[in-house]
Amino acid sequence: MNISANEILDAKGLACPMPIVKTKKTIKNLQPGEVIEVQATDKGSTADIKAWAESTGHQYLGTVEDSDVLKHYLRKASDEETKKETKHGAVTDLEELRRKIEEGEDIAVLDVREPAEFAFGHIPGSVNIPLGDLEKRYSELNKDREVHVICRTGSRSDLAAQKLTEKGFQDVSNVVPGMAEWQGPTNKNN
Repeated sequence: MNISANEILDAKGLACPMPIVKTKKTIKNLQPGEVIEVQATDKGSTADIKAWAESTGHQYLGTVEDSDVLKHYLRKASDEETKKETKHGAVTDLEELRRKIEEGEDIAVLDVREPAEFAFGHIPGSVNIPLGDLEKRYSELNKDREVHVICRTGSRSDLAAQKLTEKGFQDVSNVVPGMAEWQGPTNKNN
């Protein structure tokens, strides 16, 4: 597949949220309708880029895998197409989440990181549904339960919390800053 891009962004070797941060900065310099190719090696970047594009109005064109490099293609939206980037309103910090878990509150912890990230360390009892799979796996979650969404830094979980709220989940909270700074109990998949 030969796709012509107006701008190529090298985000190889960077982990979430850096591919999105660099994409946001670079896309500002493009004209509406122009295409950016974001080259990344973070497997979670596909879901991140797609979700970010949907939330801002930019058009996610697709991803091409070339060896171990993911080439994501986005078309810059016009001013009329652009949506104001929003943040999920309800936020829980790590200490509050830890307190709720330790006190045995009836909550669900949804980890939206990729399976490999989850395997190397996750909150005991958390459910792993990567952001990219959330759309087709909503039914695995209880809409009547308090849901705390976590990722590595709070970016993917923010997008996931917004999606859950759009699907009718009433009590959803984004956990910040995420697993990168979690000091509580952790399980690993061996």
